[in-house]
Amino acid sequence: MSVDQYKKEVSMMNLEKLIETREEISDVKFPIPDKEILNRFEQLYTGAVNDVLREFCLLEQALPGRILPLREYKTVAGLAFTVKSAPNVKISGEMEFRTLMLDEMHEDAFVMWDTSRDQKATLWGGVMTATAKGKKVKAACIDGGVRDTHQIIEADFPVFYEYRISNGSLGRCLITHYQIPIKIGDVTIKPGDIILGDVDGVLVIPRELAYDVLIRSEEIRENEKKIFGWVQEGQTIQEITKKGGYF
Repeated sequence: MSVDQYKKEVSMMNLEKLIETREEISDVKFPIPDKEILNRFEQLYTGAVNDVLREFCLLEQALPGRILPLREYKTVAGLAFTVKSAPNVKISGEMEFRTLMLDEMHEDAFVMWDTSRDQKATLWGGVMTATAKGKKVKAACIDGGVRDTHQIIEADFPVFYEYRISNGSLGRCLITHYQIPIKIGDVTIKPGDIILGDVDGVLVIPRELAYDVLIRSEEIRENEKKIFGWVQEGQTIQEITKKGGYF
């Protein structure tokens, strides 16, 4: 084997590993039903779960602070359904592809939409909200624009977004992919990951770690109940710290 052939094979092996890391979608089955794990996550909040992710050495799982809740939601949890779009003048084929995407959107999905940092269009509005709610989708997170805000609010459907504008998407933005790995800010999101959203924003929990993160987060919740109790009793900071409390 020549040096060039060797280098080529090494390069291909490295690329294959990179592809596996970036594109592989976990098919891990939870030890409990999906609905149960989502319900239990909804008894928590993003701050506590984020602290647990730090214990797992995952420090970049919260979506950027530019993405805000439309209202002050309690925790909503769902399974990531990813969508990718980009600014584009092309219109033909858009509605057909959107129809395919909506057909595959499933119950308990948390739609995660990477707009390629589009700043002019809305990718979510009243009709999308009604359609998603009819399919029992849990929530939607749009790294970009929304409109028909009054309709979204009336539907009582959780939406997280960056900005509002009346511009529609046709002729401005084109859906290119769905149910593929995407990236919003520093966070990689893959179909089937657990997504949490509340008043403090959106958090991504890798599917393969989700059950372990849940168990530890529930432990944190119980610990914090004790700490709040000690504070209400008037115990000193030193007393609480000696018993393992934190602030």
